[in-house]
Amino acid sequence: MILVTAAEMRRLDRLTIEAGTPGRVLMERAGQGACQALLHWFPHARKRQVVIVAGKGNNGGDGFVMARLLRRRGVRARVALLGRKSDVKGDAARNLQVWVKGRGAVDEILQADDLTGLSPRLESAAVVVDAIFGTGLNAPVQGLAADVIELINSCGVPVFAVDIASGLDADRGLPLGTAVQAEATATFGFAKIGQMLCPGVDYTGALAVVDIGITPAAVDIVSPPARLLAAEAVAGLVPRRRRDAHKGDSGHLLIIAGSRGRTGAAQLAARAALRAGAGLVTLAGPASINPILCAASPEVMTAVLPDHDDQLVFDAPQLARLLEGKSAIVIGPGMGTHEAAQRTVRWLAEHAEVAVVADADALTCMASMPQWPQPQAEWIVTPHPGEMARLIFTDATAVQHDRAGTARRLAEKHQCVVILKGARSVIASPEGALWINPSGNPGMAVGGMGDVLSGILGALLAQGLEPEDAAQLGTYVHGAAADALVAARGSELGLLAGEVADQVPRTLGVLTRSGL
Repeated sequence: MILVTAAEMRRLDRLTIEAGTPGRVLMERAGQGACQALLHWFPHARKRQVVIVAGKGNNGGDGFVMARLLRRRGVRARVALLGRKSDVKGDAARNLQVWVKGRGAVDEILQADDLTGLSPRLESAAVVVDAIFGTGLNAPVQGLAADVIELINSCGVPVFAVDIASGLDADRGLPLGTAVQAEATATFGFAKIGQMLCPGVDYTGALAVVDIGITPAAVDIVSPPARLLAAEAVAGLVPRRRRDAHKGDSGHLLIIAGSRGRTGAAQLAARAALRAGAGLVTLAGPASINPILCAASPEVMTAVLPDHDDQLVFDAPQLARLLEGKSAIVIGPGMGTHEAAQRTVRWLAEHAEVAVVADADALTCMASMPQWPQPQAEWIVTPHPGEMARLIFTDATAVQHDRAGTARRLAEKHQCVVILKGARSVIASPEGALWINPSGNPGMAVGGMGDVLSGILGALLAQGLEPEDAAQLGTYVHGAAADALVAARGSELGLLAGEVADQVPRTLGVLTRSGL
């Protein structure tokens, strides 16, 4: 699914209008599509009144079209206008005039006292239509508009949003002060990035994308670079094995991970890598923990790195030997952040000629470097919000306030693929492409899940996938495996990272069959 920013959508509209489609036609199509979506989700609206709360701009204009078309379908509709009728301009004004000439009811909401009359109308409606603000909103909602939104949210009636829930930032998915909590939304042209991010997805509810006739030429010119991941899109990325394949054909992954008391992270990464199809996995850790790593999984080979007081010791010649014959590298899970770990991460960046996944402690090591080294090969970095905050010298709150923008900036600055983990993980490429992952659930908020993702990513790289493709498939499969477990159990509680790793082959199989 194509996703757009507010600015990209405005440009798409403008180019379509310049190509010969009048703005009033786009508004009519928007209203028609929104009516169809509303009656699909809320068929009971046919028997009771629909109250359309409209603003003075084009979003309100879409609402006026809906009012007219709903009445044509036998639905009683009433408009509450947040402003004076005389304040409405352009195509919105023309549609308001048509509604009024047809004896459509309009209640002007001009001051707080007017809310006394609006409240019972909302509470008695079958559905409340939110057509107050569109995607152009860029400042906090205040005053009377904020009071109206709070009234809508508290009325106890299902809310249907036109284009976007009023007050929701179309790019960041954050409420601008306050926002309408919609049960369903009909958005126009393309889904907006903010509707696919958390918490925007919760304010949006069920989403229908209405085709309003944006021209293909406009889409080609704007070339929106953001997408929502879907099973059908990633199915074609699943590695396929020839009937005569041998283990060497599926790559040899090197995992540098683990330290005293943190061997589980290394083991989970290796387990996930094997489950995701790596032909060979070598797990390298400090000598003092090698007996533990050897006992964890007989399918995993181990390599010893020198250590002192249970901490890794930097050894360039040994690292060079370990890189021989390897197809991809994972570094970081449970490794520690001491000076030798930092030197190891830097050395890998400067010398590794195969793709690298940097996770967990490796990211903290990178954050401590005054300047990142220029990698010889492509890197995938997988920070959670706290790690991302350290990488860009801010705090996690600031990261969460602009997840898509933050991931894009880091990817472009350091020419790496970034996976900003969390609910609705964001993937960004060095070229500015963006993907949002819808798979996954709150049950994944447990230790070890990031280690499993690193192992999956490393396995896909070892099997020959490009970093952008590995990031898309790996992130989607990671979440989808967890979703499958929750669906089978009926609960998100008690989900274990190792169980998700073991579910990966089934999830890949489902994708493979869906892509046939």
